[in-house]
Amino acid sequence: MDIRKLKDNFMRHTIFGIASFNILMVFLIFMFVFTNSMKFFGHHSGIEFFFGKSWISLSEIFGLLPLLMGSIWVTVIALLISVPLSLITAVYIAEYANPKIRETLKVIIEVMAALPSVVLGYIGLYVLSGPIKQIFGLDTGLTALTGGIMLAFMSIPTMVSISDDAIRALDKSYKQASLALGANKLETVVNVILPAAFPGIFAGIMLGFGRIMGETMTVLMVTGNAPIFKAGPLTPVRTMTATIAAEMGEVVQGSSHYYALFAIGLVLFAISFLTNTLADYFIHRSRKVAKG
Repeated sequence: MDIRKLKDNFMRHTIFGIASFNILMVFLIFMFVFTNSMKFFGHHSGIEFFFGKSWISLSEIFGLLPLLMGSIWVTVIALLISVPLSLITAVYIAEYANPKIRETLKVIIEVMAALPSVVLGYIGLYVLSGPIKQIFGLDTGLTALTGGIMLAFMSIPTMVSISDDAIRALDKSYKQASLALGANKLETVVNVILPAAFPGIFAGIMLGFGRIMGETMTVLMVTGNAPIFKAGPLTPVRTMTATIAAEMGEVVQGSSHYYALFAIGLVLFAISFLTNTLADYFIHRSRKVAKG
């Protein structure tokens, strides 16, 4: 009995130590990004940074809006494509597919999630950009639309997996009561199951949103990397993540440009924190709903 208690205490303290170490690492990363960002704001106006309409690093003009607009365009396009497809796929897997098809689709989705972003970048660069250029009569196929389509492909596995879990976690009485009252399968799904599973589905969408906002390599390869404020879905754009990836390797350490990239990182950190907080809230809420 004493040996069992000793083992339990050892494992409890070990797990606590590992968890504390992870929290400490996240805090140290935040502090590193924050302190370097403050060095930028110590010499440059925050208003000019957050509301500036030009990003010309060689001239030390650091305006966030062109990069923010690029990220927004790519994200909106990706969500418009991925959310409906993910929702339909999750409903089919959870409610309509037989066990064999369900397992096959789950494997395919897991394989999709495992594809490296650089591979998807090459697909977008050499397979997708050409048709987009020809269909819309553009000078280049490297646009926000191209990036949005590829990011939608990347976020679908996350959204499908969490939405499927949310639907399958519901108490069976929801569906049984609806069918007993005379509703057909489609009416039950639309009017009962989806509203009840909405917190979990929304959590999946938020996590997919976080994946889209944080992606670097794919958007670096397929969006054209043009920091244009008045951008659109059919114009080249540059996202915040792509800016950090493209410029951090050649920037002079300790320069204003160097600290400006950390300021972008701080904005991304804040967006990621907010996204994950909302997703966590809705995941816990979905679990309460599932328990009744």
